[in-house]
Amino acid sequence: MRNLLSIQNVVSSMAKQVHAAHILVKKEEEAKSLLAKMNAGESFSDLAKKHSDCPSGRKGGDLGWFGIGRMVREFEEAAFKSAKGSVVSPVKTQFGWHLIKILDQR
Repeated sequence: MRNLLSIQNVVSSMAKQVHAAHILVKKEEEAKSLLAKMNAGESFSDLAKKHSDCPSGRKGGDLGWFGIGRMVREFEEAAFKSAKGSVVSPVKTQFGWHLIKILDQR
């Protein structure tokens, strides 16, 4: 298992672009509550549509593909360090608190 995690970290660090979705909220507690709902089976996309403060929420939080230098530092670091399929949370930026779902990497 440990070797698999090491390989995932290496692959993740090699990504030039990430396709991600996110949910943006004002408070850390709200981000944690949404994560709990997702872990209980609610859809990330549905939660984004209902709760995200970002206009991308209408599209289920989908931000499309982005490369390094396109997002604020904290968001970018979390997205590029995470494995495909993972949900990173909560990540604080100047805009609020994010749940970030890594949809794909290339």
